[in-house]
Amino acid sequence: MGLLSGMMGNSTQISTREVKSEIDPLLIPEEEIEHAYKLVRDLVIFTNKRLILVDKQGMTAKKIAYKSISYRSISKFATETAGHFDLDGELKIWISGQVEPSEILQFKAGETLTHVQKTLAEKVL
Repeated sequence: MGLLSGMMGNSTQISTREVKSEIDPLLIPEEEIEHAYKLVRDLVIFTNKRLILVDKQGMTAKKIAYKSISYRSISKFATETAGHFDLDGELKIWISGQVEPSEILQFKAGETLTHVQKTLAEKVL
């Protein structure tokens, strides 16, 4: 189901072992991956210290942007679930001092957005 969901554009929770080798060089000592979610090719990773967003770009995904956001710098976040005509849900994250959202992540229909929102609430609040 995970592969089929990924091909259909759905977001899924994935094993932390799957992403460990990919982002291990970015982790600091004593930092552990707690949750990981795949959004087609991109990743949303929660560690015990920060939120890491992995944006794989281009046709071959050889160019990768890594964004690191400390939990304490997140001032607020909002979710918008998918509807009948709009099949995408969104997670918006504001960094302290910014008026517009710093990050807007698109989620396809499914339970992943709820899991991500709950995890983010546990980390930020």
